[in-house]
Amino acid sequence: MITHHIITDDEKFKICQWNYTDEYSIYNLLPYSELKEKKQGFFDPEKYKNYRTYYDGDVLIGYTNIAKKGNEVFIGIGVKPELCSMGYGEKILRLACEIANEMYPDKILALNVRSWNKRAIACYKKVGFEIDGEEFEQITPAGRGMFYKMIRQCL
Repeated sequence: MITHHIITDDEKFKICQWNYTDEYSIYNLLPYSELKEKKQGFFDPEKYKNYRTYYDGDVLIGYTNIAKKGNEVFIGIGVKPELCSMGYGEKILRLACEIANEMYPDKILALNVRSWNKRAIACYKKVGFEIDGEEFEQITPAGRGMFYKMIRQCL
């Protein structure tokens, strides 16, 4: 059974040590001390409550960022690198959608995904997300890239 809670400082440290390889290395985070000093991501004091961690038993399997932006709720997701392609992304995202629907009823759920990330796109489609519109360019802390916006209607 997958469980979740608001992210802790110890979990932030562990997540900063995750090491994605090959093209997925773009998802590696800055070192813990640097993120903390810059107050970026889950260290932003106004946003840290948006972040939740997910466990399968006592194993940290991933995290999400659930943030309301206008009439939509954006979900960001990260899965522990060695657990990718094992179905955890789908399980985490399904649970994150339930949480988002409870927190922000009647809002469209959305996420942005790099257009080359076929693995993530396939996962998101299994959870009911569909590509909305054309590919677009976006600048993120990881750099400039081409993205798709994907949406899922409220349940």
